[in-house]
Amino acid sequence: MAGPKANVNAADDPDDSDDGVRIDMISGARMEGLTSMEKIRLILDGVREGNIVILEEGLSPDEESKLIEVTMTEISPDDFTGIEIETYPKAEAGDQSFLDKLMGRESTQKLTVIGPANRIETLHKDENLISTLVSRK
Repeated sequence: MAGPKANVNAADDPDDSDDGVRIDMISGARMEGLTSMEKIRLILDGVREGNIVILEEGLSPDEESKLIEVTMTEISPDDFTGIEIETYPKAEAGDQSFLDKLMGRESTQKLTVIGPANRIETLHKDENLISTLVSRK
């Protein structure tokens, strides 16, 4: 007769933040069906928990501005210090489709990394690389 597990692996406990840094990688397909505010809430809820959020497809310029605006209203010295956000540069005009150019639409941003301002520091960024240092706290 087997009893309850005596030893629980700490890695199985999602609330145990001493084991490392959680990274949420969110696909473009997951974000596609969400409104702008739903995207922002998904991102900020993850970051407020101390997670690093990586978006396969970045936010539109309007969504990124709204993310920063909402973040500013939620900052508190004892609870939430804000976010650090890095996105690969926009695609060059030559990379946009003819229709996007014609309609004056900006192409979707590439990969975006978002994390708590007190845990993530950008070391280097260029069109092919975002290098960050992530601290446990």
